[in-house]
Amino acid sequence: MSFQAYLDTIEDKTGLTPRQLLAIAHNKGLDAPTAKAGDVVTWFKDDYGLGRGHAMAMWHVISNGPGIGTKHVGSTGSHRDETDTLWLDGKATKPA
Repeated sequence: MSFQAYLDTIEDKTGLTPRQLLAIAHNKGLDAPTAKAGDVVTWFKDDYGLGRGHAMAMWHVISNGPGIGTKHVGSTGSHRDETDTLWLDGKATKPA
């Protein structure tokens, strides 16, 4: 599954875009320097019933922003992404 596909699935399961989840994470203090990935794992499990993989994808966005490495960009593997920048504003508004 691509990184973007993880975020799209999170949106499907929560009804919230990654950008909306970033705002919630901020309100919960999960973007503070002392925040830990495990805090996001607990939040996703408790509030949305989502597992570690989805939570870790969101943790990456919380702690690093929308940029990802280029290792899988343009590859043909199952983890391929189209770009090194993740779309955070929801699937409905993603450019084609």
